[in-house]
Amino acid sequence: MCFSPEGDLIGGLVVTAIGIDACLHLRGRTEYRLVAAFPILLGLHQLDETLVWWRLEGHASSGVGVAAMWIYLLFAFVALPTLVPTMVLLIEPRGRRRLIAPFLALGVVVSALLLATMVHGHPSAALGSYHVAYSIGLQHGVLVIGLYIAATCGSLLASGVRSVVWFGVANLAAVVVLAPLAADGFASLWCFYAALSSGAIALYLRLSRTGRDEHIAAQGATSPSQ
Repeated sequence: MCFSPEGDLIGGLVVTAIGIDACLHLRGRTEYRLVAAFPILLGLHQLDETLVWWRLEGHASSGVGVAAMWIYLLFAFVALPTLVPTMVLLIEPRGRRRLIAPFLALGVVVSALLLATMVHGHPSAALGSYHVAYSIGLQHGVLVIGLYIAATCGSLLASGVRSVVWFGVANLAAVVVLAPLAADGFASLWCFYAALSSGAIALYLRLSRTGRDEHIAAQGATSPSQ
């Protein structure tokens, strides 16, 4: 199976290791600390889903499975919409941060809405075809998920850092492909893809000789207002 407990386990370990390596090779770029740590968080997120798989397959206790499901959903639906714009905001020059701020505000609203839905609903997880199918009882799901994508992918695409923009393009492309294929497994499949693609940013930090990304809006990054 392409997406399985083994896939989550191996992918999570690899992405976590890449993130740890990136954190060890920041070369003084303190503004990139969250970017470097992002693959670690996504890698641990996939390792957590391994426990969800094992519970659904009868290899782990119900308590462990339920706890792992809540951790997975809280990170995917509550943390990420705010975390991603924050990550982008921290690496932008001061003059460009106003472009990212609306995405961060939107992310906070989406996070609060999804948290309220989870608290008042009955989140569940079930085995699907090549994925874990999650449900949180979300009403107006298309609208909310659209806002979720706008906050996360939109903030990446609005960045002045070329590698971050490409990360946004890759994840937006994944949304377009995955959403029609498995609506109930979108959270599982997209988070898996995001974890793998985040390794590209970590590898950039590891291999970069200049110690800094080139900015798309170079003039804006060096203007007197900044």
